[in-house]
Amino acid sequence: MTIQVGEVIEVNGVKVVLRIFDESSKDTLFYNGDKYKGISIREYVIIRRGFRDIVCRVEGEYLDEKRFETDNQKVLYIRKVDVRPIGYFQEEKFYEGIKYLPMIKDPAYLSSESMIETIFGPSQEDGFVIGEMLKEGLPITLPWKRLFNTHIGIFGNTGSGKSNTLAKLYTTLFANKKALIRGKSTFTVIDFNGEYTGNQLVNQEDKTIFNLDTRNNDGGRFPLAAGEFWNKETLAILFKAAANTQTPFINRIVSGRERFGGDIQNLENYIKATFHRSFTTTNPRRESAELLKAVVDIIDNQALRDILNRLVWRGDQSKFSYPGPAGTVYFDGHEHDYDNVFRQDVDAINLQDLDAFGELIIRVNLQLINDLLFGYVQFEHIQPLLKRIESSMTALSRVIRIDGENAELPLLTVISLRKCNQEIKKVVPLLLAKHFYEQHKNNVGNPPDRTLHLIIDEAHNILSEQSTREQESWKDYRLELFEEIIKEGRKFGMFLTLASQRPADISPTIMSQIHNFFIHRLVNDKDLFLLDSTISTLDNLSKSMIPSLAKGCCIVTGTSFDLPMVLQIEQLTKEYQPDSEDVDLEDLWS
Repeated sequence: MTIQVGEVIEVNGVKVVLRIFDESSKDTLFYNGDKYKGISIREYVIIRRGFRDIVCRVEGEYLDEKRFETDNQKVLYIRKVDVRPIGYFQEEKFYEGIKYLPMIKDPAYLSSESMIETIFGPSQEDGFVIGEMLKEGLPITLPWKRLFNTHIGIFGNTGSGKSNTLAKLYTTLFANKKALIRGKSTFTVIDFNGEYTGNQLVNQEDKTIFNLDTRNNDGGRFPLAAGEFWNKETLAILFKAAANTQTPFINRIVSGRERFGGDIQNLENYIKATFHRSFTTTNPRRESAELLKAVVDIIDNQALRDILNRLVWRGDQSKFSYPGPAGTVYFDGHEHDYDNVFRQDVDAINLQDLDAFGELIIRVNLQLINDLLFGYVQFEHIQPLLKRIESSMTALSRVIRIDGENAELPLLTVISLRKCNQEIKKVVPLLLAKHFYEQHKNNVGNPPDRTLHLIIDEAHNILSEQSTREQESWKDYRLELFEEIIKEGRKFGMFLTLASQRPADISPTIMSQIHNFFIHRLVNDKDLFLLDSTISTLDNLSKSMIPSLAKGCCIVTGTSFDLPMVLQIEQLTKEYQPDSEDVDLEDLWS
C-alpha cells in the first residue's frame, strides 16, 4: 500500500471526510505491477489507523469553497470526498462491519485489485463465478456453500436479465459441483412459460421434463402416489373446498374409503347399497336420480341409464315413479318396487378399468346422496364443489397420473405449465409444493442428510396476495403452505429460489424470509419500497442504482455476502439460454 491519495480531515459518526491530493484525480493507476482504481463514486480506499487498515467506500465528492493560488498563479481547489467504513483488514484477512474508525490526519491510500478480490471473495481453485464486478471488471467467486442452503430471490422487470441470472446460477452449480450433488440433493423447477425444457441448466440424462398440457391427452403427466391423491388436504387443494362445509364433506369421502377399503369390490358394493337406499327409503331426495346418473355415466351402464332417464319425480307426493311395462311403479319405500325396477341391473354392476379420477367422481356423488338421505348436508352447499370437481376432472387427468408409489427423483425435474389453463396453473404448483415438501419432510434424517431445492420462475403467479379471482379461504391456504415451507423448510433441508418481475405482489411474509437477493432493474415504486423495507443489507448507494441498472446487471446482497456487490452476469450461450429472448422484429419482418 504505497499510493497515498489524501488524509482524514473530518470524522462525524460513521461519516468520514477525506482531503484528496489534487494529483490523484486519475481513473486508473499502475504501480509495481499492481492495478489501482482512482478516487470516484463506489470505489474503495484504505485508511491506515495505527497497524490496521480500515476499508471505506466512496459515497460522494465535492470541492471546498476555499481556494488558493500557487506562486506561479495557478488556482487550486480543495477536493473533499465522503467515505463510509465497511470493514477492516487484520492479518491480511478482511472482516466486514464497523469495528474501528479513523482519526483526523490518518492517511488514505488507493486499494489494489488484489485487495478488492479479497474483500468480495477471493479466487479459489473451484471458483464459483457467474459474472464480474461492474465497475472493477473483476470476476468474483460466490460463496456457493453458504448460498444454496438459503432461500434465494431473483427479481427484475421483464428484459432485465433475470432469467439469464437464474439459469447461469444453476448452470454453473451443475457444471462445477454435479459430482458432489448427485444422490444428495434434488432440484425441481416449476416453469410457467416453458423456458427450461431444452438444454438449459443440465444435460438431458440428469433431467426429467414434464410438459403438462390441459388441451389434449398427449402431454406429460406428473406422478402422484395413490395414498397421496386420496388425501384430505390434497383433494381440498385440488378442488378449492370451502373450509366449513365442503372440506368436512371431502373428509367423509376419504375416511369412508379408508374404513371400508379402497378396492373395486368395495366400490361396487357401495354403489349397489346407495341405489338400494335411494329407492327404498320413505324420505327420498329428488337430487338422487341426477347424482346416480353421473355414477352410471362413469361406469357406462346403459340399462341403468335408461331406467334413470325414465324416472319421474312426483313433487306433490315427494317420491319417484317409473312407467314400467306392467304399469307405473311408485317407490313408496317397499322392497318389491325396487326389486321390480332396479335389482337385476344393479346386481349386475361390474367395475373395470376405473381410474382414480373416475372413482373420485363416483364416491363424491355417492357420498352426497347418502348425506342428503341422512340429513347431514344441504345440497346447495355441496353442489358448487361437485361442479368444480366435474369441470376440473378432464384437465387434471391430463396433467396428473396416479401411481402406486412415489418414484425416485432425478437430479433435476422441470415441470412446464406453458400449455396449461389458468386454473391448473393455480392449483398444480400448490399441489406439487405440498407433494415435495411432505415427501421430503417425512423421509429426511435429523439433521438433514439430503436437500431439496424448489425453483419457481415467475413466482408472483402463485405467491400473490393481490388475486381477486379466488376465495379468501383458498388464498389463505395457498399462502400459508408456502409460508410454512419458507419458514420451516430449512430445518428439513428444503430451500426455495423465487424469480419474479413483481416482488411487491409476493406475500410480505415470504419476502421477509428470503436470505439472498439478486436484484435487476426495477422501476415500480411499490417494488422499490418493498425492497427498501425488506433487505437490511442493501445500502443507500446500491438502492439508488436499481432503477437504472443495465441489462444483465444486478445487485447481489444478503446473508451469504459480506457486502452488496454490483455484478454484470455473464451471458449464457444461445444453446443454454432460457427460452425468454425478445422477438427480433428486424429478422421477423425481413
